Amino acid sequence: MQQAIGSVFPVSTDLRSTESPSAISFYRREFFKAMCGVAASGTIFGAGLRPAGLSGNRSQKLILVTFGGGARDSETFAPEGQRNIPRLLAELIPQGTFFTQVVNRGILGHYVATASIATGVYESFNNFVAAAPDNPTVFEYYRRSSGRNDAWVIAPSNGFQRIGISAHKGYGPDFGATVIQPKQILSSVLGNGKTVSAIDYEHLLQDSYDTPVYQSRLTQQESDFNLHLLASILKLSMENFIAHARTLNSADELSVFITRQLMRNLAPSLLLLTLHDIDVAHAGAYSLYLDGIQRADRLCALIWNSIQSDPEYSGRTTLLILPDFGRDADGDSGGNGFQHHRTGGPLARTTWLLALGPGIRENLTVDRPIEPIDVVPTIGALMGFDTPLTRGRTISELL
Repeated sequence: MQQAIGSVFPVSTDLRSTESPSAISFYRREFFKAMCGVAASGTIFGAGLRPAGLSGNRSQKLILVTFGGGARDSETFAPEGQRNIPRLLAELIPQGTFFTQVVNRGILGHYVATASIATGVYESFNNFVAAAPDNPTVFEYYRRSSGRNDAWVIAPSNGFQRIGISAHKGYGPDFGATVIQPKQILSSVLGNGKTVSAIDYEHLLQDSYDTPVYQSRLTQQESDFNLHLLASILKLSMENFIAHARTLNSADELSVFITRQLMRNLAPSLLLLTLHDIDVAHAGAYSLYLDGIQRADRLCALIWNSIQSDPEYSGRTTLLILPDFGRDADGDSGGNGFQHHRTGGPLARTTWLLALGPGIRENLTVDRPIEPIDVVPTIGALMGFDTPLTRGRTISELL
């Protein structure tokens, strides 16, 4: 249901650094009530209780999408920002359960925060070092339990190549996910004597991280492996890949293109996709930051529609979408507004989660606080495997 939100939104959306996570959650909940009458969980079933009829549902496949660098409410859910997320508002949120208060209590760096989401433990390594997570990842739990080898990560950022396999002695390489880095594949292709220049793809190959920027360097073996993935797994020749890359205007577009190719050709059961175009905000370009939000909105809808149209995924796949964390408030003297996430204030730490799929209650908001580390045990419960070393809690509304 679509309507002009600004005329009916009952509370101020001028969130400041002094606002609490619960206040941010309240604003989001009231926004959705004003927008389309979505129900709050407390009025339908008590927080922490399972909705009737949904107990025992299990996903056969799960796709987790994270945003590298969250978008503030002023550019998304508030009246002045709703034009940037029309697909989330009109198509996706009405089909799922929306959690208004996801509080990140860990380090606000993109790689370490995404690794924390993937392990269910707040990781504490240096965000700018190519370190494997200390704790087992959800991929290792899944593969050790299922015996299957169909866990994958698509990560456009250069520093994410070790997120699929932890350093934990009880798990590790025998159970990790295969990580595809589209930027690295493109760089490998361009570095193998192709006629086109890497300069033509500079906007795709660069990261927009905080400095110091970590740039991973591939060995020849890793480069050859990337090209093997391109040719034999994704069913694309180098020429086809370059042709597609030339028509795509962002690293996230390229990542979603590869994700869909992977879904078509291998149909993995567990897939993590990280999107990072929003993080161009670090460069201080507000218009590009908005472009990144709008693109993420469109790409999330594209992924959901791809799930629905693919017989390998339709009716058996849960989609989880959440930012890794937020951004600083405009009025916070210790930050730079939309550009960064340095202060650790409520706006930088309080994000949201959207869940869609079989057994997930539609058109529902939940405003009790949860944490990003709750995602892994919840995935385990949905897919039927144990996650013994996580420190999060299962999100009962999704089970």
